[in-house]
Amino acid sequence: MVIKTTETPALLVIDMVKDTFNEKAQLPIVPFAKKTFTPINRMIREFRKKHWPVVFSTDAFHREDFIFTGRMHPHSLAGTEGATVIDALDFSETKGDYWLPKPRFSAFFQTGLETWLRERGVSLCAVAGIATHFCVLTTVMDAVCHNFKAVLLEDCTAAFSEIVHDRTLENYRRNPLYPLLRVMSSTALASELGISSDHPR
Repeated sequence: MVIKTTETPALLVIDMVKDTFNEKAQLPIVPFAKKTFTPINRMIREFRKKHWPVVFSTDAFHREDFIFTGRMHPHSLAGTEGATVIDALDFSETKGDYWLPKPRFSAFFQTGLETWLRERGVSLCAVAGIATHFCVLTTVMDAVCHNFKAVLLEDCTAAFSEIVHDRTLENYRRNPLYPLLRVMSSTALASELGISSDHPR
């Protein structure tokens, strides 16, 4: 049964960039992140059919950034090929997708995303991408802080281990912000929004 909703959603796909998926880097998150390709692409197609916004927000750091004075090594540097969206995802600016480079972890931080979403009447942000416990989570929390409902898409996100991913999801399945902040599968959200949840054939 499809529950009718009056929400106008946007799909936010976080940090699916070439530097992360570079085979030479051998990052532990990659095998888990690859499992999200199919459900993310399915949601992209369904959102486009409804003319709902699809936003690809990607790290666009600078080598001299403060965040690189700790353990983190420079990566996803602004203007480099490694900071662009991976080919495995159905990203297309010609089809109306919005590419939004971001200077820090949240897609809302110094990007103008709040205003962009408001101009399109968005009321709910469905968040996909990596990493579940870091940039995805900060984006989810910032969505609520900017007065948008937020859904963390459990099958469209990944962390460097299944344990970390699952623990993050469990921490937010029951939370005092419910139902403003929810953890859901892409198929459950699709059903709620009245769009197809079929896997591609």
